[in-house]
Amino acid sequence: MSLLLDGITIQSNDGMILCQNLNLTIPAGEVISIMGPSGCGKSTLLNAIAGHLTSDFSCQGQFILDGKNIASLPAHQRQVGLLFQDDMLFPHLNIWENIAIALPDSFKKAHRKQEALSCLKEVELEQLANAMPQQISGGQRARVSLLRMLQAKPKAALLDEPFNQLDAQSRTSFRYWVFEQLKKSQIPTLIVTHDPSDAPSSDSIIDWTHLSKDPKHAG
Repeated sequence: MSLLLDGITIQSNDGMILCQNLNLTIPAGEVISIMGPSGCGKSTLLNAIAGHLTSDFSCQGQFILDGKNIASLPAHQRQVGLLFQDDMLFPHLNIWENIAIALPDSFKKAHRKQEALSCLKEVELEQLANAMPQQISGGQRARVSLLRMLQAKPKAALLDEPFNQLDAQSRTSFRYWVFEQLKKSQIPTLIVTHDPSDAPSSDSIIDWTHLSKDPKHAG
Protein backbone atom coordinates (compact mmCIF):
# COMPACT_ATOMS: atom_id res chain seq x y z
CA MET A 1 0.00 0.00 0.00
CA SER A 2 1.58 3.26 -1.14
CA LEU A 3 0.58 6.84 -1.96
CA LEU A 4 1.69 8.21 -5.33
CA LEU A 5 1.39 11.84 -6.39
CA ASP A 6 1.59 11.83 -10.18
CA GLY A 7 2.03 15.11 -12.09
CA ILE A 8 0.30 17.26 -9.49
CA THR A 9 -0.11 20.95 -10.34
CA ILE A 10 -2.06 23.22 -8.01
CA GLN A 11 -2.98 26.74 -9.10
CA SER A 12 -5.08 29.47 -7.54
CA ASN A 13 -7.83 31.19 -9.50
CA ASP A 14 -5.68 34.31 -9.80
CA GLY A 15 -2.93 32.34 -11.55
CA MET A 16 -0.51 31.69 -8.67
CA ILE A 17 1.13 28.27 -9.05
CA LEU A 18 1.72 26.55 -5.71
CA CYS A 19 3.38 23.46 -7.16
CA GLN A 20 3.91 22.18 -10.68
CA ASN A 21 4.20 18.63 -12.00
CA LEU A 22 4.89 17.21 -8.55
CA ASN A 23 5.77 13.51 -8.56
CA LEU A 24 6.20 11.78 -5.21
CA THR A 25 5.94 8.20 -3.99
CA ILE A 26 5.41 7.37 -0.30
CA PRO A 27 5.77 3.64 0.45
CA ALA A 28 3.77 1.85 3.12
CA GLY A 29 4.94 2.74 6.62
CA GLU A 30 7.15 5.60 5.41
CA VAL A 31 6.86 9.28 6.35
CA ILE A 32 7.78 12.05 3.91
CA SER A 33 8.07 15.61 5.24
CA ILE A 34 7.47 18.77 3.21
CA MET A 35 9.15 21.82 4.74
CA GLY A 36 8.19 25.40 4.08
CA PRO A 37 7.10 28.65 5.75
CA SER A 38 3.54 29.27 6.85
CA GLY A 39 1.23 30.30 4.04
CA CYS A 40 3.24 28.81 1.18
CA GLY A 41 0.62 26.24 0.16
CA LYS A 42 1.58 23.09 2.08
CA SER A 43 -1.85 22.70 3.65
CA THR A 44 -3.48 23.27 0.27
CA LEU A 45 -1.65 20.23 -1.06
CA LEU A 46 -2.97 18.12 1.81
CA ASN A 47 -6.50 19.39 1.18
CA ALA A 48 -6.15 18.45 -2.49
CA ILE A 49 -5.09 14.90 -1.60
CA ALA A 50 -7.87 14.49 0.97
CA GLY A 51 -10.56 15.90 -1.32
CA HIS A 52 -11.13 19.15 0.57
CA LEU A 53 -9.68 21.61 -1.95
CA THR A 54 -11.73 24.81 -2.03
CA SER A 55 -13.07 26.43 -5.18
CA ASP A 56 -10.26 29.02 -4.93
CA PHE A 57 -7.84 26.45 -6.39
CA SER A 58 -7.64 23.93 -9.20
CA CYS A 59 -5.63 20.71 -9.18
CA GLN A 60 -4.40 18.59 -12.06
CA GLY A 61 -2.78 15.16 -11.86
CA GLN A 62 -3.48 11.89 -10.11
CA PHE A 63 -3.40 10.71 -6.52
CA ILE A 64 -2.82 6.95 -6.62
CA LEU A 65 -3.56 5.20 -3.32
CA ASP A 66 -3.15 1.45 -3.06
CA GLY A 67 -3.13 1.27 -6.86
CA LYS A 68 -6.32 3.30 -7.33
CA ASN A 69 -6.67 6.87 -8.60
CA ILE A 70 -8.69 8.68 -5.91
CA ALA A 71 -8.49 12.18 -7.44
CA SER A 72 -12.10 12.17 -8.64
CA LEU A 73 -13.59 10.57 -5.52
CA PRO A 74 -15.42 12.57 -2.84
CA ALA A 75 -13.49 13.05 0.40
CA HIS A 76 -15.41 10.41 2.38
CA GLN A 77 -14.48 7.71 -0.13
CA ARG A 78 -10.74 8.41 -0.36
CA GLN A 79 -9.75 6.59 2.87
CA VAL A 80 -7.28 9.32 3.75
CA GLY A 81 -6.80 10.30 7.41
CA LEU A 82 -6.05 13.86 8.51
CA LEU A 83 -4.34 14.99 11.70
CA PHE A 84 -4.13 18.71 12.50
CA GLN A 85 -2.39 20.76 15.18
CA ASP A 86 -5.84 21.28 16.77
CA ASP A 87 -7.19 18.05 18.22
CA MET A 88 -10.72 18.42 16.73
CA LEU A 89 -12.27 16.14 19.36
CA PHE A 90 -16.03 16.41 19.85
CA PRO A 91 -16.44 18.28 23.18
CA HIS A 92 -19.85 16.70 23.93
CA LEU A 93 -18.50 13.12 23.66
CA ASN A 94 -16.22 11.37 26.15
CA ILE A 95 -12.94 9.83 25.00
CA TRP A 96 -14.13 6.35 24.14
CA GLU A 97 -17.12 7.83 22.29
CA ASN A 98 -14.79 10.09 20.28
CA ILE A 99 -12.88 7.01 19.14
CA ALA A 100 -15.96 4.84 18.58
CA ILE A 101 -17.54 7.38 16.25
CA ALA A 102 -14.63 6.97 13.81
CA LEU A 103 -14.91 3.19 13.52
CA PRO A 104 -15.97 1.81 10.13
CA ASP A 105 -19.63 0.93 9.61
CA SER A 106 -18.70 -2.75 9.78
CA PHE A 107 -18.51 -2.38 13.57
CA LYS A 108 -22.00 -2.81 14.95
CA LYS A 109 -23.25 -0.53 17.72
CA ALA A 110 -22.96 -3.23 20.38
CA HIS A 111 -19.24 -3.72 19.65
CA ARG A 112 -18.12 -0.11 19.20
CA LYS A 113 -17.50 0.61 22.88
CA GLN A 114 -15.55 -2.62 23.32
CA GLU A 115 -13.36 -1.84 20.32
CA ALA A 116 -12.72 1.75 21.50
CA LEU A 117 -11.78 0.57 25.00
CA SER A 118 -9.47 -2.07 23.55
CA CYS A 119 -7.78 0.58 21.43
CA LEU A 120 -7.19 2.82 24.46
CA LYS A 121 -5.84 -0.09 26.52
CA GLU A 122 -3.35 -0.98 23.79
CA VAL A 123 -1.65 2.41 24.18
CA GLU A 124 -2.14 2.57 27.97
CA LEU A 125 -4.78 5.31 27.90
CA GLU A 126 -7.72 3.24 29.15
CA GLN A 127 -7.93 5.40 32.29
CA LEU A 128 -9.15 8.27 30.10
CA ALA A 129 -12.07 6.34 28.59
CA ASN A 130 -14.87 8.17 30.43
CA ALA A 131 -13.20 11.59 30.64
CA MET A 132 -14.37 14.52 28.55
CA PRO A 133 -11.87 16.17 26.15
CA GLN A 134 -11.69 19.35 28.26
CA GLN A 135 -10.68 17.29 31.30
CA ILE A 136 -7.45 15.86 29.85
CA SER A 137 -4.13 17.41 28.84
CA GLY A 138 -3.19 18.70 25.41
CA GLY A 139 -0.77 15.83 24.91
CA GLN A 140 -3.45 13.29 25.81
CA ARG A 141 -5.94 14.91 23.44
CA ALA A 142 -3.33 14.76 20.67
CA ARG A 143 -2.86 11.03 21.26
CA VAL A 144 -6.59 10.40 21.24
CA SER A 145 -6.88 12.34 17.96
CA LEU A 146 -4.33 10.07 16.31
CA LEU A 147 -6.06 6.97 17.69
CA ARG A 148 -9.37 8.20 16.31
CA MET A 149 -7.82 8.73 12.88
CA LEU A 150 -6.27 5.25 12.90
CA GLN A 151 -9.54 3.61 13.93
CA ALA A 152 -11.12 4.88 10.71
CA LYS A 153 -8.68 2.48 8.96
CA PRO A 154 -7.17 5.01 6.53
CA LYS A 155 -4.96 3.83 3.69
CA ALA A 156 -2.87 7.03 3.92
CA ALA A 157 -2.30 9.73 6.56
CA LEU A 158 -1.78 13.47 6.16
CA LEU A 159 -0.35 15.44 9.09
CA ASP A 160 -0.72 19.24 9.08
CA GLU A 161 1.64 20.81 11.63
CA PRO A 162 0.38 18.24 14.17
CA PHE A 163 2.87 19.01 16.96
CA ASN A 164 2.65 22.82 17.13
CA GLN A 165 0.37 23.04 20.15
CA LEU A 166 2.59 20.91 22.40
CA ASP A 167 5.40 21.98 24.73
CA ALA A 168 8.94 20.85 23.91
CA GLN A 169 8.93 17.74 26.11
CA SER A 170 5.47 16.55 25.03
CA ARG A 171 6.30 17.34 21.41
CA THR A 172 9.33 15.05 21.32
CA SER A 173 7.61 12.07 22.95
CA PHE A 174 4.38 12.48 20.98
CA ARG A 175 6.23 12.82 17.68
CA TYR A 176 8.07 9.55 18.32
CA TRP A 177 4.82 7.84 19.31
CA VAL A 178 2.99 9.07 16.21
CA PHE A 179 5.65 7.80 13.83
CA GLU A 180 5.77 4.45 15.62
CA GLN A 181 1.99 4.03 15.32
CA LEU A 182 2.00 4.91 11.62
CA LYS A 183 4.89 2.56 10.91
CA LYS A 184 3.19 -0.23 12.85
CA SER A 185 0.02 0.27 10.80
CA GLN A 186 2.04 0.41 7.54
CA ILE A 187 0.38 3.66 6.51
CA PRO A 188 2.10 5.94 3.95
CA THR A 189 2.26 9.39 5.53
CA LEU A 190 2.84 12.93 4.34
CA ILE A 191 3.57 15.59 6.96
CA VAL A 192 3.84 19.32 6.30
CA THR A 193 5.72 21.52 8.76
CA HIS A 194 8.08 24.46 9.05
CA ASP A 195 10.17 22.80 11.78
CA PRO A 196 12.85 20.31 10.62
CA SER A 197 12.78 18.56 14.00
CA ASP A 198 9.26 17.35 13.18
CA ALA A 199 10.60 15.11 10.40
CA PRO A 200 11.56 11.49 11.17
CA SER A 201 14.94 12.05 9.49
CA SER A 202 16.70 14.54 7.25
CA ASP A 203 16.51 12.02 4.39
CA SER A 204 12.71 12.30 4.36
CA ILE A 205 12.54 16.11 3.99
CA ILE A 206 11.48 17.88 0.79
CA ASP A 207 11.82 21.66 0.45
CA TRP A 208 8.48 23.15 -0.65
CA THR A 209 10.19 25.90 -2.67
CA HIS A 210 11.59 23.20 -4.95
CA LEU A 211 8.02 22.14 -5.78
CA SER A 212 6.88 25.57 -6.92
CA LYS A 213 7.36 26.89 -10.43
CA ASP A 214 8.09 30.36 -9.09
CA PRO A 215 8.89 30.31 -5.32
CA LYS A 216 8.73 34.11 -5.12
CA HIS A 217 4.98 33.94 -5.73
CA ALA A 218 4.11 30.75 -3.84
CA GLY A 219 3.24 32.14 -0.45
